[in-house]
Amino acid sequence: MNELGCYAEVVSDDEYLLAQHVGVAPDSVIYNGIAKSHDTFLKALEDGAIVNIDAGYEISWLDDYAGVPRGVGLRVNFDLESLCPGHAHGGVDGSRFGFCYENGELRRAIERVVDKGFTIDGLHLHKSSKTRLPEVYFAIAKTAVKIAREFELKLKYVDIGGGFFGGLPSKPQFPEYFEGIAAILRSEFTSDEVCLVVEPGMAVIGPPISYVTTVVDVKHGLGTDFVVTDGSRVHIDPLMTKSSYFYEHQLASGFEHGHSPRQVVTGYTCMENDRIFEIIDGDAAQPSDVITYQKVGAYTMCLSPAFIKWLPDVYVKDWAGMHQVKQRWDAEQFMNANTCGGWAR
Repeated sequence: MNELGCYAEVVSDDEYLLAQHVGVAPDSVIYNGIAKSHDTFLKALEDGAIVNIDAGYEISWLDDYAGVPRGVGLRVNFDLESLCPGHAHGGVDGSRFGFCYENGELRRAIERVVDKGFTIDGLHLHKSSKTRLPEVYFAIAKTAVKIAREFELKLKYVDIGGGFFGGLPSKPQFPEYFEGIAAILRSEFTSDEVCLVVEPGMAVIGPPISYVTTVVDVKHGLGTDFVVTDGSRVHIDPLMTKSSYFYEHQLASGFEHGHSPRQVVTGYTCMENDRIFEIIDGDAAQPSDVITYQKVGAYTMCLSPAFIKWLPDVYVKDWAGMHQVKQRWDAEQFMNANTCGGWAR
């Protein structure tokens, strides 16, 4: 993504340092989130990164900046639920991120930043929604325009955040989102003056990644067949919230598969709730069948635990073939990653 000209959005000191380690130019970093450290916050300001302040203590850190005051962004907390009833992930409770517009916290944050000699270059308005529908982002864009007008801000960017659908023909596509957002922003800004920043990481990385598992056993219960695989729900649904998956079931040759009224596909862990999905009135699974889960790239590898089995192999398929880019851990790698040098065997 760096080679294609994308910026790196980071939300902690660890991610900021990782971006530097993999060669992202300092001024191609957007530093968001509530897990910044004091030192990397100041380093990002010094290096010319886009820094979106999310908390009051970050404004206090501006006093420690030794350089010439520059432009920063502010994370805006606003009442999305009142604008799009039923869409906001936090509901009537609202969001825990940024400075609240309705109660005056945003105004006070702007005043504090300006009093320290810094300017407000951008607004970060990322919102988590239940629906991911375009009207949510249109409401975000209208809020950006409203705030810029009210506080007479001379912005350089509006960060609309992420959470878009990606790769599903039946769902909204990128042009539907961005053409509507741009039309609203043009009522106040020009593209020569203000850049639209989007964070489509989940939509971009989700669709191209698949998780390949093999059936190792089939257990016949009381009216239910349990299909045991060498994969696990913890790798594709680490928060245990999904109720359905995109998948392909490839039947192994050499078996009489027959028919099963109800099958529950399960993982290898010792947790009873490691049940992935059901097959109703389908081909009866047999050992060596392959079940491939598609579109599982978002928040999966980074949240997968080293629980019972270590982290799995990862392969990349491109025009040149298949390449292994991550090797499954062994016990030695696990110990090296989780103990210090003084550990006594």
